[in-house]
Amino acid sequence: MPGNILVSTAYLPPVEYFSLISQADEILIESNENYIKQSYRNRCYILSAHGPQLLSVPVYLGSLHKTSLKEIRIDYSKRWQQVHLRAIIASYNSSPYFQFYFEEIERIISRKNEFLLDLNTELMHLIIKMLKLKIKLSQTTYFEPIGEDGNDFRYKISPKLKSQYANREYIQVFDTGIGFVQGLSIIDLIFNTGPEAINYL
Repeated sequence: MPGNILVSTAYLPPVEYFSLISQADEILIESNENYIKQSYRNRCYILSAHGPQLLSVPVYLGSLHKTSLKEIRIDYSKRWQQVHLRAIIASYNSSPYFQFYFEEIERIISRKNEFLLDLNTELMHLIIKMLKLKIKLSQTTYFEPIGEDGNDFRYKISPKLKSQYANREYIQVFDTGIGFVQGLSIIDLIFNTGPEAINYL
C-alpha cells in the first residue's frame, strides 16, 4: 500500500500494525483525536511463561471525559517502568536477539517523557530503525473525521476487535501449549527473529 496511511499512536504496537505500515511510504500518526481507553495507544501484549501478558502505561485523563490525545500525560506515581522492564526481561532474556535490542528499548522506557504521544513516537522511531524500514513518520495537525478513505486505519487495529490478521509463525520463547500466539507486540518478533523480523511482516 504505497503512499500515506493514517494510524493511531500505539505503545510497542502489535506485529499487525507494523505489517500494515511496512507497505507505506509515509505514516501519519493521529495526534488530535480524543483519547480512547483500553486501546493499543497505551498498552501492548508480550508472551510470558504463563501466556500473553498485558503491559499498560498509566495515564492521567483529566477532569473532562474527552481529552485530546496529545494532552495525555503519563502517570509516574505508579512504578510502571520497572514493572514493564522486569516483565520484558523475564519474558525475553533467553530469546536469541534480546541482548542486541533490549538496551535501546530500556533507555526510552526509562526516560520520563511527560506525554504518552512522545513516548510512543520515540519507540516507533526506534522500532522502524530496528526493522530497517524506510518510512517517513509525521503527526497530524488537525483531526479528520472518519470517512471512506481506504488509507485510514486509526480505529481498525484494536484489542477490542477480533483481528483477521495472522502473521507468519516463528519460534517463540515459551511453549504455551496452544501453539503459536498471535497479537503480540512487535518486540516479541524482534527479540526472537532479529534481522529477519522484516521478513515476517
